[in-house]
Amino acid sequence: MAGPGAEGRSADPEAEVVTPPPMAGLELLQQGAEARVYRGQFLGRPAVIKHRFPKRYRHPILEERLSRRRTAQEARSLLRCRRAGISAPVVYFVDYVSNCIYLEDVVESITVRDYIISEQQSGENPSSLTLLTEKIGEMLAWMHDEDLVHGDLTTSNILLRPPVEKLDLVLIDFGLSFISALPEDKGVDLYVLEKAFLSTHPNTETLFEALLKKYSVASKKSAPVIKKLDEVRLRGRKRSMVG
Repeated sequence: MAGPGAEGRSADPEAEVVTPPPMAGLELLQQGAEARVYRGQFLGRPAVIKHRFPKRYRHPILEERLSRRRTAQEARSLLRCRRAGISAPVVYFVDYVSNCIYLEDVVESITVRDYIISEQQSGENPSSLTLLTEKIGEMLAWMHDEDLVHGDLTTSNILLRPPVEKLDLVLIDFGLSFISALPEDKGVDLYVLEKAFLSTHPNTETLFEALLKKYSVASKKSAPVIKKLDEVRLRGRKRSMVG
């Protein structure tokens, strides 16, 4: 991790270096192509600050509109989740001048990615992973029934609050999210997760099938979504064969 001075080292050489408003003790947690994520304080509370920095390769007016729209959509998606009873970080504040979102810091949590890897390595309780993936399937069913598409589902974007045995999941990183009632969009959402899941966690096909089975039971709109998922899988295989 690095301090506030590290934000000048951008993974995107064309990204304009703009820091969030001054905050004491900012710590750079993650550098992405679209945003930087910091840890700090907001009104005395531990907070995560997501800063969508400007891109100099875009026209300034277009950049301002896109960044503001995406920042607003991310905040709305988080609020939509929480209203539906889906655990997501609390939105403390949205700054549309700097395009920063100030969020609850889900302290002491671990990513589902790290949890699965740890459980696979220990090999002590394989049934716990089945329960976990079923819980994920249920959560995604609720999210899709709200017509919310995450856009970047991976096991790194789902957190586990302590104690992990309670399987208290928190869905994060809605930077690519959008609202859609189309089964196609929801099917693609699941396909993105499947590809990420199986590439990160080899030999877990049965776990992902358990996830989909629970999704199908928990969602009121699952039948057309699963059908579209199968179609997307077929298109993906054809693309792989063609190269």
